[in-house]
Amino acid sequence: MIVRWGLDELPELLSERPFLVASERWRGLVEAAEIWSEIPSHRIEVPEGCDGIVAIGGGSAIDTAKAASASSGLPLVSVPTTYSGAEWTTFFGVRDPDRRLKGGGAGAHLAGIVYEPELTLELPRAETVGTALNALAHCAEALYVEGHNDEADAEALEGARLIGEWLPRVVRHPRELEARSGLLRGACHAGAALGKSFLALGHAMAQALGGRYGLPHGAMNALCLPPALRFNEKTVPEAVARFGASLGASDPAAQMEELGRLGGFERLRDFGVPAGELRGVAEAVIERAGTKANPRPASADEVERLLRSIW
Repeated sequence: MIVRWGLDELPELLSERPFLVASERWRGLVEAAEIWSEIPSHRIEVPEGCDGIVAIGGGSAIDTAKAASASSGLPLVSVPTTYSGAEWTTFFGVRDPDRRLKGGGAGAHLAGIVYEPELTLELPRAETVGTALNALAHCAEALYVEGHNDEADAEALEGARLIGEWLPRVVRHPRELEARSGLLRGACHAGAALGKSFLALGHAMAQALGGRYGLPHGAMNALCLPPALRFNEKTVPEAVARFGASLGASDPAAQMEELGRLGGFERLRDFGVPAGELRGVAEAVIERAGTKANPRPASADEVERLLRSIW
């Protein structure tokens, strides 16, 4: 996959008649044959005559475009405007416009990524912190997920270092291009770590919550990774310690909680998650691939306790 920095690199990666998947705010960035602006969408279809797909936006836009790429066989070029890392994997979730999970799959044809830090300057604080902590969760879980490897570990450690360094500065100075660039580079490394490894329990919890209640994936990762780190530390203490060292923190779970508070993320109850449904969420979590790839097996009872600890 081709990775470039700077929007001026985008034309070289585009096909002759690209299909643009993006919200209306990004319409003018690309001269496209056709445009799809319902983000997210569970009903996207590629119009006849298009020979490639370009996605501009966050994880929802890129996942919508990946679904279209998988169904059509067309190559996809992504221009991420958040820190989610969705541009690095062929997997995708299919959600309706209310963000409710309708399915998912794999098989997107990833052709390229173009990073442009200037496109992130207007990203609100909650989305900035949430998607950055989603990226940080990719780093943490890449270090201990089943099948982790040295190449992914190197990307994860560098991603964690950069995100830990630049995220607080971005929150303090959201329109500082240097800070946004550093954070986006961290997210790039985190995405590469994800692309070379997989997800574990923290992501499985976040996915189950987000898919059931239509909640932001980044915010759910911010809340779910700390208890997952504490749960896994007993089995993979060295990996959790390496993650903490990259963050410059002796207690990486506590550091994640502190970073989450920068975005206003503290408890599941703040997002309207019903306490009485946590058992059902836990039962959904243990069926997810991330839970099955976790280094420490987790039962529904254990996951329910983890969820209640952040409720």
